[in-house]
Amino acid sequence: MTAADVAKVFVVLKRLRQEGLALLFISHRMHEIAELADECTVFRNGANVATYAAGTKTDNEVVEMMIGREYSHVFPPKPAARANGAAPLLEVRNLSWTDRLRDISFTAEAGEVVGLGGLDGQGQRELLLALFGVLRGVSGEIRVAGAPVSPSSPHAAKAKSIGMALIPEDRKTEGLMLPMSVRENLSFAALGRVSRGGVVDATRESKLVGEMIDLLEIHTAGTDAPAGSLSGGNQQKVVIAKWLMVEPRIILLNDPTRGIDVGTKQEIYVLLRRLADAGAAIVFYTTDYDELIGCCDRALVLYDGAVKRVLCGAEITERALISSALNIGTEAEAAAATGPRR
Repeated sequence: MTAADVAKVFVVLKRLRQEGLALLFISHRMHEIAELADECTVFRNGANVATYAAGTKTDNEVVEMMIGREYSHVFPPKPAARANGAAPLLEVRNLSWTDRLRDISFTAEAGEVVGLGGLDGQGQRELLLALFGVLRGVSGEIRVAGAPVSPSSPHAAKAKSIGMALIPEDRKTEGLMLPMSVRENLSFAALGRVSRGGVVDATRESKLVGEMIDLLEIHTAGTDAPAGSLSGGNQQKVVIAKWLMVEPRIILLNDPTRGIDVGTKQEIYVLLRRLADAGAAIVFYTTDYDELIGCCDRALVLYDGAVKRVLCGAEITERALISSALNIGTEAEAAAATGPRR
């Protein structure tokens, strides 16, 4: 939902409370709880950890109760900016599609996390789908490591010559086959790595699946357990692990932390930085401004299908993100920087 839609829902909820209804509101977004709740209860692993009056605990105290350990640093430290003379790992030039994408150009270096910001529905999802070969009729140019490529399908995009992976928006309908096992879900996208002559090598499959489960600390009753039996956070880890099995060099993420607990979010932040440090280029769309600020080396703010502003390093602030997302403020900020007219 857009911020405007959320605000409308909150107005309705507050009116219902005033009319005498009892409301049970479940959310992973701390500011929503702070705005709506009178009394708060924290659950962890199916158990009631604590109940307290709203406003009597700090955010850090609440998060520590949620994840069961000290919550010292939300986001891992970013590396210092470094000069890189090599061609960008991903280069996009004048990418357009119908009226949803308008001449989008940007680069993503190896080791860099590039964020996509802006209000929801401004072309961010279409951009990721266009890069991954899902959309038809896309114009413009895509280069990988300096070479022009044409990802005509997801199969072509994930091939070694391109090396892309897309973590989709909806894990339940786009990312997983819920009735099938954790093992099958993990190995499905990487059948070329776990099979020989068209036959799955069970030993190799078990080894690679086990490595992914250990890497992402996926909590499951076993590799033969249905993916649908896992918690939301662990389902999301399976989606990410499935694509890491392909060994991609360019990773596209579509709001990967939506609807998962704060502990798993923190683990994903650490994983993204680890993958970038290992040489991957990451393009990360999120509806959470804090994630753009905390995770990204650069942020592209989209408005009406076009890149309205590029923010780098310390420029990535909530004020800059919001003003750019609303397509306001940029001219005023430029005027302020140059001083008043005479």
